[in-house]
This record gives sequence, structure tokens and C-alpha cells, in this order.
Amino acid sequence: MANAPRRGAAVRERHDDAEYEAPPPRRRPRPGAGGRWWVGVGRAVLWAFLIVVIFNGIWFPLRGGFALPAPDPEPEQTRAPAFPETSAAGFALRFADAYLTTDDTEVRRTALAAFVPEGEAEGLDVPAGSLTGENLAVTAIDVKDDNNALVVVRADVNGEPMSLEVPVYSAGDSLVVSGRPALLAAPARASLPEQAAFDTDPAAAEQLEEVLTGFFGAYAQEPGHLERYVEPGVTIAPLPANTLEFSELSDITVPSQSQSGDDDVREVAVTVHWTVPAPDGEETGTLRQSYLVTVVDSGGEWYVRDIQGAPHSFGE
Repeated sequence: MANAPRRGAAVRERHDDAEYEAPPPRRRPRPGAGGRWWVGVGRAVLWAFLIVVIFNGIWFPLRGGFALPAPDPEPEQTRAPAFPETSAAGFALRFADAYLTTDDTEVRRTALAAFVPEGEAEGLDVPAGSLTGENLAVTAIDVKDDNNALVVVRADVNGEPMSLEVPVYSAGDSLVVSGRPALLAAPARASLPEQAAFDTDPAAAEQLEEVLTGFFGAYAQEPGHLERYVEPGVTIAPLPANTLEFSELSDITVPSQSQSGDDDVREVAVTVHWTVPAPDGEETGTLRQSYLVTVVDSGGEWYVRDIQGAPHSFGE
């Protein structure tokens, strides 16, 4: 009996051991298992880098093709000199007239004193009668800056064509001849170049002869009929009454139709023979003049659109 309690105690001990089982022993971590999340982060960064590289490699060339070209910089506006050309032209022309056409020394000095600085008129004296000028006209103005220019006056000096260059200074509304004028040779006579050959249209010339005959007759003598020959919507002023009388046409040259544009527009070179009436009603002679007439074919009928003088009409 003495062993009974020990047997019960042993049973309780086994029972308690079964109910309160000891936790299993901890597993020791493998080397490097704690840094696995760093591997995931590194992979994500690497993929992001690759995506950016691939995207830029595709996008930048396309963006260069889509981009609009940069506008060209606007050229700088060069300001024209503010020299009063019109006033200076008249001023220099009056000076040249006094310089070239006045014989009396005292009268000449008095006239020139109005154009030059005080005390300088005497320095422009010339021997009496040594300079005679006719047919004076301003042909050019060489502007140097806002205040200075050379005005070129063309004149027949002592019977020969020459140029007189007059230096003019401007100060606001005031003008003065700033130095002695200089006589130079007149511009040389140019030689006309050979005219370029072009195809003509004889059929159109035949059609236009009647139209242009009626037009020039109305242009000189019957302005009330001028509208019949002029393109609708266009106004051409007739010649003053009793200045010329139409006689005939000659040398009608019509170029072939241009292939550009929808309208059939031609520039016709024509020589017109006029009769010049005298005050007593008699004829004084015949005048030949050359014109360039712009005509347009509108619905199978020719009309005049414009009229002007003809360049290069010599040698037709």
C-alpha cells in the first residue's frame, strides 16, 4: 500500500506531461535568409531602370521627328536715314540754278548766300560767263546719314550734258549747302540687250486687231464708247479731248498663251499711228508711239485690262 501514492503520482505526472507538452525546439535560420527582401528590391530597381532606358530609346527619336522646327529669327529692321529728300532736292535744284545760270558777280553772290553758310558765297565765284546751265533736273539723291546727302542735278553745262553734285546738310527743318559743288560727267548711254525670243500667236493677233482699233479710237476721240472695249470692273481714263486722233495700228505682237492660270491673259505690244490736230482743225503730222496693252479673253471675247508704254520697243 505504501507504493500506491507513488503510482498515482506517476500517473498524474504522465497526464500532466501529455497536457502540457513542451514546445518544439526552434529551427536555426539558414545563412542569408534574413536578406531575401533586399533581393526583391534590387530586382524591382533593375526592371525600372531597363524600362526607362528602353522608353527613352524609342521616344527621343520620335519626339525629334514630331517637334516643329524653331522659327527663324526675324531679321533686324534697319532704320532708313531720316533725311528730308524731297525738301533737299528742291533746295539743291534752286542752288544749282543760281550757281550755273547767273552771270553778274554781285547778283550771283547774293543768290548763293541764301544757300551756303555765312561768308562762303564769295568762295563760289567763277569767271563771268564761264558757266552756263540749262535743262536742270534732280536725278538722284545719295543719302549718307540722317543729316547729310549728295543731291545729283543733271544739266546741260556749256552745251554738254553733265552732273552737278551738291552736298546738303539737314538740321531739322533747316537746310544748307555744306561744301562746294562738283561737276561730273553725265551717266553714260546704255546699250539695249538683245530681246529674248518668244512664240507668237498670229491667230490671236488677227482677232485683236479689230478690238484694239476700236479701243484706241475710243481712247482718243470717243470716250463714251470706251467701256465697250474695257474689261468689266476696270476703269481706263481716256486721253484729253482734241489732243490726238487715231489713224492706224501696226506691229501687233501677241505672245502665245501662258500655261499658268485659268484666264487667258496676254500682254500685246502694238504701235499706234496718231494724227496731231492743229488749232485751226488742220492736221500737223503723224506721231508713232508704242504701247503694251494687257488683254483678257472672257468667254470668247477680248477685253482690255490695262494700257502702258512699251519697254524695249526699238528694234521691233
